[in-house]
Amino acid sequence: MKKDFILPDIGEGIVECELVDWLVKEGDRIVEDQPICDVMTDKALVQIPAIYNGVVSKLYYAKGDIAKVHAPLFEMIVDVMAGDAPVVAAPVAAVAVGGKVVEDFILPDIGEGIVECEVVDWLVKEGDIIAEDQPVCDVMTDKALVQIPAKHPGKVVKLYTAKGHIAKVHAPLFAIEMDADLASGQPPSAHQAPAATPVATTATATAPAAVTSLPAGHKALASPAVRRLARELSIDIHRVPGTGPKGRVFKHDVQAFVSGAVAAPATTAPVVAPAAVNAANTANSANTGRRVEPIKGIKAAMARQMAESVSTIPHFTYCEEIDLTDLIALRLSLKDNLAKQGVKLTMMPFFMKAMSLALNEFPILNSQVNADCSALTCFDEHNIGIAVDSKVGLLVPNVKDCQRKSIVEIATDLTRLTDLAREGRVSPADLKGGTITISNIGAIGGTVATPIINKPEVAIVALGKVQQLPRFDAKGHVVARSIMQVSWSGDHRVIDGGTIARFTNLWKKYLEEPSAMLVAMR
Repeated sequence: MKKDFILPDIGEGIVECELVDWLVKEGDRIVEDQPICDVMTDKALVQIPAIYNGVVSKLYYAKGDIAKVHAPLFEMIVDVMAGDAPVVAAPVAAVAVGGKVVEDFILPDIGEGIVECEVVDWLVKEGDIIAEDQPVCDVMTDKALVQIPAKHPGKVVKLYTAKGHIAKVHAPLFAIEMDADLASGQPPSAHQAPAATPVATTATATAPAAVTSLPAGHKALASPAVRRLARELSIDIHRVPGTGPKGRVFKHDVQAFVSGAVAAPATTAPVVAPAAVNAANTANSANTGRRVEPIKGIKAAMARQMAESVSTIPHFTYCEEIDLTDLIALRLSLKDNLAKQGVKLTMMPFFMKAMSLALNEFPILNSQVNADCSALTCFDEHNIGIAVDSKVGLLVPNVKDCQRKSIVEIATDLTRLTDLAREGRVSPADLKGGTITISNIGAIGGTVATPIINKPEVAIVALGKVQQLPRFDAKGHVVARSIMQVSWSGDHRVIDGGTIARFTNLWKKYLEEPSAMLVAMR
């Protein structure tokens, strides 16, 4: 089957490059990960690897020509897999006997700015017959768990990415055999190769094939999969001697380096601590009682987001207690009747609606600051986020336009979002556009917290658990009341203590006096 190899993104903002040298010629047999050509951007020399086994059938550019990113770079005849044995595809049509055609399913865009994802689980196996829209696999981005459905009915021929490995957006995810009239009508070539490996200069790109000392400043040639393996094993890949062409580092080179089968090359680069190597070697040993796991996906995104928030925003915390006794009684009086209508009424819709009403009077809490804190954007829409402790990590979907919605409408949206979020399947659209956030730590336990602002928002509140505590009534008698502690964190660049205190007093009034909230809902 003939396929075009599409030149992938090779650097932020780069749209074209010069083809410096072809490392193969038409008619050559190539293997996956083999270097195909060197291209020069305005920043670096980049080596492009193959993503399939097969035969090069056509080179679209001559040496010295300008190649376009996302345009075909060369054409090849891809080896088709029959069971576990590769069969060289004939250089003719992609349509097989009986009006069937094998076509790759290209992983589509699954979120703004997302270029790769982890294959969490395959829901089918090679040889399975699948239907249109049938879920094929679950993939994990740094924002959510996404389920990939089939576009056409047919038979799964090949799964290109193993469970736990990284799949690239716009690259083949699996191959499917289907009726020819369902195919795209053209060679399935709109895919991209794995991210190319930048090479500092031609000199540093050249390294001995044998195991020898590498020069200081050596830049390793390796595919993304090999680089990821090195990171997971806490190995500096630039110190690993490569046995491939031009010193290219393969997986077995990294594994040999870790096992001590090769000596560490002489270099001025920082030396990896022995403890890191030992941890990698013994990570899964039953005798150590410990293991090393990479931080990735949503957890990695959360780590980056939280670190950036606390390092760039001056936080301050304000705490208050709210008497929810009357609101709890109101909710109980409505709960059963609404349940018959399919509405799950918790306390959270009341918190969100009361917050929206208070934001009308204090819009600065519903704002965002630009990067250099020279401008403040206040939003008319109140898109209130709720932090959810999902099985894939912390997710913060938001209920859009709370200022326009009733408590019942908010409850309906909230149920949908929290159910999806707990499974890690909330859509990117539901995660974007939040203007202020609620973290319900009390659902798990705890009373007071110091929440970290969900940047670029300027405020977040943590709700503590509701406790039955003694309080004095108007006549001085001790009575049991349902008390909740709330902890606000504010961006001190734009919010002062007096503003957040007055805002909290109004929010508190609506929650402690439900009739006042109902009157304000005009």
